[in-house]
Amino acid sequence: MEVEENRTLITDFVLAGFTTDPFLRIIFFMLFLATYFITLTGNLGLIALIYLDSRLHTPMYFFVGSLSFLDIWYSSVYTPRILFDSVSKSNHISLAGCAAQFFFSAGLAYTECFLLAFMAYDRFVAICNPLLYATAMPKKLCAQLVVGAYVAGFASAIILTGNTFHLRFCGNRVINHYFCDVAPLVKMACDDIGIYDLFVSSLMGCNLLATTAVILRSYIGIGAAIVRIRSAEGRRKAFFTCSAHLVSVTLFYGSILIMYSRPNSQHTPDWDKANALFYTVVNPLVNPFIYSLRNKDVKAAFKKVWGKFRSSIIE
Repeated sequence: MEVEENRTLITDFVLAGFTTDPFLRIIFFMLFLATYFITLTGNLGLIALIYLDSRLHTPMYFFVGSLSFLDIWYSSVYTPRILFDSVSKSNHISLAGCAAQFFFSAGLAYTECFLLAFMAYDRFVAICNPLLYATAMPKKLCAQLVVGAYVAGFASAIILTGNTFHLRFCGNRVINHYFCDVAPLVKMACDDIGIYDLFVSSLMGCNLLATTAVILRSYIGIGAAIVRIRSAEGRRKAFFTCSAHLVSVTLFYGSILIMYSRPNSQHTPDWDKANALFYTVVNPLVNPFIYSLRNKDVKAAFKKVWGKFRSSIIE
């Protein structure tokens, strides 16, 4: 720590985590270890299926695979640190380490917002212009949209991280959270945060409004197209192709909006931790199952790959 103008400036932090009880920390360690294993297995497995089965080489599954890749990275920003803190006697994290975690957390969260928006546009084109789908969504455009999501996401993260860690932190260095997030950090700032709060709200608002507008516009078009479909089977099939994405969007955007739409004064540590679990741990865990459990194409691809694997073992 450094002392400046009779205030102790913080140069490192302590992550409080979920509990100080030794027994409960072991329980949390086992729970999050299992969760992380399932997250990695599910997402890597889905990526492998999409790569190995040529029938899944479509724009839709390209975006699904890109989301799985993002979720592996996203989950890895949080869960390994949770596991370490669950068994560590000292939960110290340096200012640089906190800034790095904050940067990747923000960058990947923003990237997922943009990626989910582009996935909504993909479904809009597939349902509203099925005959022109292959022409309207070529591989090059799909790749450009994914790259664009990362560029927009991490450009926003650079701006947010730079402004957040330009603040000086003083007083109690314990972050009552399991990762370095905006709400607990600004409570520790010894600078005036009025302009900073306005800046953060504007940045988050612009990104969320832009991506939400794309999603809403896409689904309004999808809804209108589904209504025009005469057969009940056709409407059911069209809706089914969007159902997984809708669930994914609801889980991610719902938890994000609940978390960051409230003023900092209304944030409580226990509520923030519980809510943050949905978009940091639960969402990457359930996404591969959302996109595969009721998907006939993925099931068929799994049976095909599993059959080849069993045949190779028998031979």
